[in-house]
Amino acid sequence: MKKFALDAIDIKILNAVQQHGKMSKFKLAELVNLSPTPCWVRLDKLKKIGVIKGYQGQINLDQLIDFTKVIVTVALKTHKKSDFDRFESYIQQIDEIVECYATGGGSDYVLMVISKNLHHFQSLVEQLLTDEIGIDRYFIYIVTKQVKAAPPNLLTLLSD
Repeated sequence: MKKFALDAIDIKILNAVQQHGKMSKFKLAELVNLSPTPCWVRLDKLKKIGVIKGYQGQINLDQLIDFTKVIVTVALKTHKKSDFDRFESYIQQIDEIVECYATGGGSDYVLMVISKNLHHFQSLVEQLLTDEIGIDRYFIYIVTKQVKAAPPNLLTLLSD
């Protein structure tokens, strides 16, 4: 379900921002085939309603350091709201956990962990278990190669 009414030009603006990041109003206008001032007004509207959360640079860590990326699935011992709150609050504090998704099915959470090496990752897991945050069981999947990482295709998602 769409939360905001967007027209084709709004979607083109979002797509351009997603693909190219922050740019001049002239470059954006050129990409979406609209004059600069109306294009900028639309961009401001999209920012104000919260559709554009920000602009980030994509850093290629592989060019900087060797690191270990691990996907971890976690099931909690009990399933009270306070259990989920405690776990989620704790996870927010750990820099190495770069993504955390609450899930349905066999696991309660899926985590993406980036650490210096496997030894550092193991120390992190031991700390999670020592701190008694309600973990019943966990499974780890060491990432050996990233096959695909892409933002969602807005033109496909937002089309009727």
